[in-house]
Amino acid sequence: MFTVSKIFWMFVNPINIFLFLLIAGSILLLSRHRSIGRKLVLSATAFMIFFAVVPIGDWLTERLENRFPSNPTLSPDIAGIIVLGGAIDQYITTSRQQPALTSSGERYTEFVYLSRQFPEARLIFSGGSGSVLDQSMKEADAAKSFFERAGLEGNKVLYERNSRNTYENAVLSRKFAGELINKQWVLVTSALHMPRAMGVFRKAGWKVVPYPVDYLTDGRKTFRIVLRPLYGLSSLNRSGREWIGLLAYFMLGRTETFFPR
Repeated sequence: MFTVSKIFWMFVNPINIFLFLLIAGSILLLSRHRSIGRKLVLSATAFMIFFAVVPIGDWLTERLENRFPSNPTLSPDIAGIIVLGGAIDQYITTSRQQPALTSSGERYTEFVYLSRQFPEARLIFSGGSGSVLDQSMKEADAAKSFFERAGLEGNKVLYERNSRNTYENAVLSRKFAGELINKQWVLVTSALHMPRAMGVFRKAGWKVVPYPVDYLTDGRKTFRIVLRPLYGLSSLNRSGREWIGLLAYFMLGRTETFFPR
């Protein structure tokens, strides 16, 4: 299923769809079906310009990010804190011998902050490799180097290193929670990803409080129409991935509802 999901996303990825249309249209322009080719090229170009200018991606992102409140009030009896991977490049980290955080680095920094607020809580990092072809380098190993530099001793954090997606994060991390699985946990991940993560963890039997981080919008619905092609398309691509993921997980029975709250 993991490999199928990767192949599926390759074909429904909005940017890839535009690219496929442009390629198909360009090929047809060189054949006797030039009129169809022109329509495909013009359609792809029009859609790309529309989504590059109109902030559809930001709107879809904000809907996801506003689903759960930021900085929630946490009770003092938190049993554990779990952070999901996706915030460090394990290949660069290994090659350069220093942690290479991605734009989602707040997952790690807030995890360290919470670990100091709740020094008795059990700490879990969950993340292996999302690569279809190369499972040799695990994000958990790169994350360990960061957390040790941030002051968390090697035996302070438990590392789940075999998960490849959010569903496996929830299922494979249960053994690390042990007898505390039925107590209150804090789940740390990007605000954009939090609805899907909450749905999966709840379905897997966790009692989790959402602690969203790594915001991409200000949450005030202040959208402006500006010409930022790369940003607009990447925003659409990023948010589209989560919305499609929500639908797929709901259809597969990995979440109880399409849009967890």
